[in-house]
Amino acid sequence: MRVLVVGNGGREHALARALANDPAVEAVHAAPGNPGIAAVASLHDVDPLDGEVVADLAVDLGVGLVVVGPEAPLVAGVADAVRERDIACFGPSREAARLEGSKAFAKQVMEAAGVPTAAARVCTTPAEVAAALDEFGAPHVVKDDGLAAGKGVVVTSDRQAALDHAAGCSRVVVEEFLDGPEVSLFAITDGATVYPLQPAQDFKRILDGDQGPNTGGMGAYTPLPWAPADLVDEVLATVLQPTVDEMAERGTPFAGLLYAGLALTSHGVRVVEFNARFGDPETQPLLALLDSPLCALLYGAATGTLANVEPPAWKPGAAVAVVMASRGYPESSSKGDVISGVQTAEALDRVHVIQAGTALEGHDLVTAGGRVLAVVGTGADVAAARTAAYRGVEAISFDGAQHRTDIAASV
Repeated sequence: MRVLVVGNGGREHALARALANDPAVEAVHAAPGNPGIAAVASLHDVDPLDGEVVADLAVDLGVGLVVVGPEAPLVAGVADAVRERDIACFGPSREAARLEGSKAFAKQVMEAAGVPTAAARVCTTPAEVAAALDEFGAPHVVKDDGLAAGKGVVVTSDRQAALDHAAGCSRVVVEEFLDGPEVSLFAITDGATVYPLQPAQDFKRILDGDQGPNTGGMGAYTPLPWAPADLVDEVLATVLQPTVDEMAERGTPFAGLLYAGLALTSHGVRVVEFNARFGDPETQPLLALLDSPLCALLYGAATGTLANVEPPAWKPGAAVAVVMASRGYPESSSKGDVISGVQTAEALDRVHVIQAGTALEGHDLVTAGGRVLAVVGTGADVAAARTAAYRGVEAISFDGAQHRTDIAASV
């Protein structure tokens, strides 16, 4: 089967890499891709947000499956345009992608499905925001209702900072603060059958010790040896399956990747957010440990036949991803800085590099975005995987490079 991966980030590189290693996949294409993806796929310079153009490309290439990676094309309806050409597409419809595209909509679905989550208020005026902040108290949690590339959430004890963030958004969701560690749990679903993946944890803030502003994610690891043994079963029964069932009852079935961001609070598991696609950077370590053919799972979800596919199986051991970001991130990003050492890092045992914000200038690999790349290490346990990942980080350099030194350090 030929597969087209839509997107150009680290998540798409990890997906393309796993698909290229799948014996069932004849060829991998990517639109538009990046230099890292070019090592495993043929690149096509098209706009990933233009559903008709993506669908035309899929037809021209004769692909059997399109995998839409990022949230913006999903919310824009790219998956719908592909399916209208009778091509299987992994990714929810525009309507179903509202689970990520609107925090307020996600709260409505969770309430209807009985999914445990934080109490919240949807606010469109400064007065409503102020009242909600007073109701829930500090720490304040204010979320932009729309897509914000993982950076639309402010958690702060500074009331004015919370008000200022809300003032920059047309509509926000103000929530009660959830205590306890956060966990990411992905599930592949065809709208009825739900296959959870193993839990992962990411690190959102830019600086060590979870300090500084939120980012799209500065690192992640899996599995979580400290998580309750029954966590996956509990979340499947109380969060994932009820949400998928509720979406089906609404006539907008969710088929694709349902990402549940969870807080393990003193009162039990609570949903922090839903995403409608593979999360970045958690995808990188998860796919490093996946021991099942990826194409069969994605195609089963895309065609309503997931129940006929074996559930995901996992390699023993652990994987850790450390993100290297450009100067100025997350407020801005430096572009054009020459990156060295990627091949050196990939020559190390149990290390590979997933590219995200990269480009080619002549023969030079250069920075082209905020999160430039993720170095993934594997090992017998989290400590060994972490050691491998940071060996890779030490081999890579570019002007202004920043990375956290404490990814998975406390495990």
